[in-house]
Amino acid sequence: MDLGISGRHALVCGGSKGLGLAAAQSLAREGVHLTLVARSAETLAAAARTLADETGIQANIIAADLTLPDARARVIAACPDLDILVCNPGVRQTPDDFRTMSRADWDFWMEAHFYAQLDFIRAVVPGMCDRKFGRVVNISVSNIKFPQVNFAHSHAARVGLAGAIASMVRELVPHNVVINSVLPGFFDTDALRTNLHSHAARGNTTYEAIVEDRLKMTPARRFADPAECGELIAFLCSANVGFMTGQNIVIDGGVYQGLF
Repeated sequence: MDLGISGRHALVCGGSKGLGLAAAQSLAREGVHLTLVARSAETLAAAARTLADETGIQANIIAADLTLPDARARVIAACPDLDILVCNPGVRQTPDDFRTMSRADWDFWMEAHFYAQLDFIRAVVPGMCDRKFGRVVNISVSNIKFPQVNFAHSHAARVGLAGAIASMVRELVPHNVVINSVLPGFFDTDALRTNLHSHAARGNTTYEAIVEDRLKMTPARRFADPAECGELIAFLCSANVGFMTGQNIVIDGGVYQGLF
């Protein structure tokens, strides 16, 4: 399928590894010009080399911590006239007890999972509306559909963003600007492996036992390849989805059992 986005310009946040890099790879194969943002210049450079080797696309890279408002402003200034925005916080959700979290802790998670994405969306959609094309994809997590104990901070920010997006989209869709979210489950990434090791340490068990438990939770009985999410994101950035907006699309191997 020709996605109709060759020559478009995309910003991929958290684009150096994991699901962000997978999205960048899928977009690059469609001929999209890319700017990748992440905290580490070293991993960004490695990601850019991978993209160049695989697709011939020479990605621009910007090292920035997107939990910081000044860094977000710098990235926005460097990326005018965007057609595609992939919002990916690049900050792993980690468990915490809401009773012991400080206001500063809550503020950090709001910056990482709400304000960062909101700042980028607010900055890019006016130009997208003027040019009559815009695709925004927000990478969230599947368990905002079924909130987990000890993740109140992450859920609060992510669900707040989902609500804000739901309010925005009806104003934007007449201009061929759409915003959709993907809600991934267990994907075989460095972030997942780090989280599972942390769970094992806290639970006084082994990494292998935690992996077995998570696989039992997943009807597909496997962790997904990041490329599977990358291809979905690329489709949501395509010219073919102008009539689809405000959707929260679960991709979790069947873990979520709800109808809606």
